[in-house]
Amino acid sequence: MADPRLPAPLQAAIAELLAASGNVARRAGAQSEAYRASRPSADVVADGADLAAYVAVRLPATYAAIAEVLEEIGRRAPGFAPKSLLDAGTGPGTAAWAATAAFGSLQHITLVDHNRSFLAMAGRLAAASPAPALAAAERLKGTLLAPPPGERRFDLVVTGYALTELPDHEVVDAALRLWKRCDGVLAIVEPGRTRDYQRLMTIRTALFGAGATIVGPCPHERACPLPAGDWCHFSVRLPRSRAHVQAKGASLGYEDEKFSYLAVARPAIAARPVAARVVRQPVVRKFEVELPLCGTTGLEQRAVARRDPAFKVARKLDWGDGLD
Repeated sequence: MADPRLPAPLQAAIAELLAASGNVARRAGAQSEAYRASRPSADVVADGADLAAYVAVRLPATYAAIAEVLEEIGRRAPGFAPKSLLDAGTGPGTAAWAATAAFGSLQHITLVDHNRSFLAMAGRLAAASPAPALAAAERLKGTLLAPPPGERRFDLVVTGYALTELPDHEVVDAALRLWKRCDGVLAIVEPGRTRDYQRLMTIRTALFGAGATIVGPCPHERACPLPAGDWCHFSVRLPRSRAHVQAKGASLGYEDEKFSYLAVARPAIAARPVAARVVRQPVVRKFEVELPLCGTTGLEQRAVARRDPAFKVARKLDWGDGLD
């Protein structure tokens, strides 16, 4: 599992920002309500205090989810060493920070967002990074439907919690436009909600039609076998900083972020999808572990008895883990 904690330089930069912004709890509450209602972040991010609230409340969970996805890409495609990154819909640069932690090979990073205030914040936070590529990241104004000008292509394209802000009729077009800019791997990370998962499945079909191959989370490229009303999503637990707790008015020192994702690659990328993935919490009994799996033949419930040599491994598996 990827480290869900923010890198120390990013934590320090956020702490400095919050110290200069005062109490942001009220604005953070408004942003949380907007997120749950699938409203665009632009509706509730208007000034510096709003930006401070956003990086305090939404950035940590978004980072943890994207970091988990990028680590899985590294496992599925161990030879993948991207040199260039496009972080589309970057917000305060969250995905770029996660990508820098996951891939030390990055040499050039481009951050794109339609919101100039977000781009300015992304630059301010990136300046604190010890990674030269992130500290010197290029920042461009643009949208998911209109990525950077020209025909530039990138080894890794990531869009995190950005497609969710588009209406249904625009998401496939936006994903295909990002795919055209991708020379290696495209990763799309979205909230772990039924609506966003269903839209990801529509995007998945379109990307396969455009020549993409699966990296994750699916073990196959057939239609999703989940029944209507069900959805594939994952969870990552992240520790809350003191500022995070105060901004959210929370009582717990941790947060569980649920997310869905899709990672696809150009055929030249040597990616090996999982043979099966645990799609729900396993049931661990004294003499048996019951694993709810999605495999190459569809959904199955696999029981691993205590006498089975695989029992010790099976009892340690968690929701979202892959089986090779």
